[in-house]
Amino acid sequence: MPGGRLPSVSVIGVTCDRPALLADALASIALQRPAPLEIRIADDGDGPARVADFPALEVTRIRSNARQPAASRNLAARDARGEVLAFLDDDDRWTEGHLEALASAFRDPTVGVAYRDAAVVRETVGTRGRRTELERRVIAHDWDDGLMRHDDFIPPSALAVRRSLFTGLGGFDESFRYSEDWDFLLRAAAALEKSGRAAPLRVPGVTVEVRLREQGNASVDRGPERRTCLDRLAARHGLPPLEIKTFWEVALAVGKAGATP
Repeated sequence: MPGGRLPSVSVIGVTCDRPALLADALASIALQRPAPLEIRIADDGDGPARVADFPALEVTRIRSNARQPAASRNLAARDARGEVLAFLDDDDRWTEGHLEALASAFRDPTVGVAYRDAAVVRETVGTRGRRTELERRVIAHDWDDGLMRHDDFIPPSALAVRRSLFTGLGGFDESFRYSEDWDFLLRAAAALEKSGRAAPLRVPGVTVEVRLREQGNASVDRGPERRTCLDRLAARHGLPPLEIKTFWEVALAVGKAGATP
């Protein structure tokens, strides 16, 4: 991989009335060395967000009333200064070394999208915000066009994208309330292939925790709007009929497909 300096990274987050979980997410960003250039959080909630607890980080909180991830992430990314955008939802966490490894991948000018492996964690959260892990599954798989046709195996919190590519694609499609990240990845992969650049690059190593609970996860929603979004996604990208799955279920499917070392 080409040498040279690490590209600068802006962390793009979204939150909605989950201050204790957001504090955990920010604490995981504070572990990163080198630190990101900035953290930009679109806040869809009505309550306080504990960003002042991390004075060593440059955190910009942006009020948002979008009430959906695509528009909120786009809002947070709009004035980002980093060469690379790395995404982290408020209920997920990173472990040490996550950003350094991702940023290193972008030293190669042909890399437009990179991602790390993820542990999908089922948890409970107590009344005081205490998190208890129940079980976990790992998603660790190289980019696979065939697999991506029926399972989105790259959680947003594992993803980083060159800002110029993100801007050129218009960010996330805000007409998708669900599956906006899957749509973006498919559009990004197509754009990279068309320009002769590298496919989305897996950077091996489990440095992402995607945390799932019985309540408060978009992936557990099995209502008609999510069904409509999946049908639109399939029609746009020429995919087969898609099942509604959580990342927990996707992790199982990827495991059966054969995780890569």
